[in-house]
Amino acid sequence: MKRLTRLPILIWCCCFLFAPGRADAHAPDQSYVYLSIYKDAIKGYFEITSDDLNKALDLGLPAKLTIDDLNPHIPVIKQYILDRASFSANGVNYAINFKDVEILAVEEETISADYALLNFDLEGVEEIPELIDVEYSLMFDKDRKHRGWLIMLYNWKAGVLQNGTVASNIFGPGSTEQQLDLTNNSVWRGFWALLKLGVWHIWIGLDHILFIVALILPSVVRRRPDENTNNAKGWKWVPVDNFKEAFFYILKIVTFFTIAHSLTLALASLGIVDLPSNIVEGVIALSIGLAALHNITPIFKQKEWVIAFAFGLFHGFGFAGVLGEKGLSGDFMIYSLLGFNLGVEIGQVLIICMIFPVLFLARKQPWYPKFITWGSVFLIFLSLYWAIERFFGVDFRLLGRVRAALGI
Repeated sequence: MKRLTRLPILIWCCCFLFAPGRADAHAPDQSYVYLSIYKDAIKGYFEITSDDLNKALDLGLPAKLTIDDLNPHIPVIKQYILDRASFSANGVNYAINFKDVEILAVEEETISADYALLNFDLEGVEEIPELIDVEYSLMFDKDRKHRGWLIMLYNWKAGVLQNGTVASNIFGPGSTEQQLDLTNNSVWRGFWALLKLGVWHIWIGLDHILFIVALILPSVVRRRPDENTNNAKGWKWVPVDNFKEAFFYILKIVTFFTIAHSLTLALASLGIVDLPSNIVEGVIALSIGLAALHNITPIFKQKEWVIAFAFGLFHGFGFAGVLGEKGLSGDFMIYSLLGFNLGVEIGQVLIICMIFPVLFLARKQPWYPKFITWGSVFLIFLSLYWAIERFFGVDFRLLGRVRAALGI
């Protein structure tokens, strides 16, 4: 029993270790340059508010900016940036090649403003250097309090996947020339970041967790013929005797789930197969209900792995959406897929390790068979609710109302 009481503490420590921090924020008197470092290219974008553009260039831009407001002034703004920002390494100056321009509306506690967002590529990058010399002096002649933040948005080898706020360099009137250090990187940092992302995604993915729960509920009991003629089902739940055997049985089922989602995650991430997101998310919702229905009325007798594998294929397409949201390119894709899948598997095993011992202790209680039945009924209802929302793009807001009523 002492070992079991220590297990949740160990699991929560592991969760804290694996959980990636995330934040997105802007602040007054700041402009930004974001960089993404790839194997043989550097891309990025500048962000500056309409207010600051007016201070610097007297453009008369409105506070609520539109692309039509901005378009006539884009050449002037680009030249202003080119005159006050530069990137070079090893004596080679990287030309800033501007791409498309966007409007970013920011509504946060610290600031409410519209930003002009100017995308760019750095030309002349043949090999990623260890150090980049950066010059940045936007706004400093107009506002001595202004600061320019250089943020590493993406650098796989440094383990940076979608950083939004942690500045690598902060420029001011007295520090307009600085070096950006890229030496603190390795393939293993990127692998570790993807592994943590996989663990974290399972832990925040309620639909994935509930699918696993539906599979785990009957793992500590077995269906056996019922000699009681009054039992219309013809079978009953019998508690298992061996903890190890039952534990490895459910691990085997979840491993089939992992194999399946690994296959489709690879296919989707490599662009070989692409399915509509509403179909994928809808089928993922239905997978919970089917796994729960199997607990009430056997669909695949003693072959729960079939459900895990079949629907794991669709869960893999869902996971691919996560990698897409993180802006991952083909850089080190094999490592990315391996790290993410390993993280998902670790996350699943942690969930099982947390729930399974409790179920094993409760398996002989007379209420446990009813718990399986009514727990499965609840999962079926939730599955249908989500499936309708996702397939047809409606929002019943029922869960939001429940949270509000409970004050959570």
